Amino acid sequence: MSTGYIGILSAELLLRDNGSLKGKRKEVSSLKTLLRQRFGAAVAETDGHDTWQRTTLLCALVGDSEVEHRADALIRFAEARCPDGCRAIVDLRSLADLRG
Repeated sequence: MSTGYIGILSAELLLRDNGSLKGKRKEVSSLKTLLRQRFGAAVAETDGHDTWQRTTLLCALVGDSEVEHRADALIRFAEARCPDGCRAIVDLRSLADLRG
């Protein structure tokens, strides 16, 4: 039986070129869609809802041992899309870790 993994990523993004909430929402919505399509991630905006230039996205990945590689690729992709700043934290757990 193979081991399953869960990767939780928190990415704080700086979007300096935005001058309005509408522009930010458009950019964040596009990024969320791309992360879902490219990496199969569940994505939610968890902070920075009322600011023009900052947001925090929480992403979840599940799968086999490739989850760690997908998480690294997701971070590189987010950094490339937000060159003004991206700080990411990754937490990877196996099912055995969660079950104790």
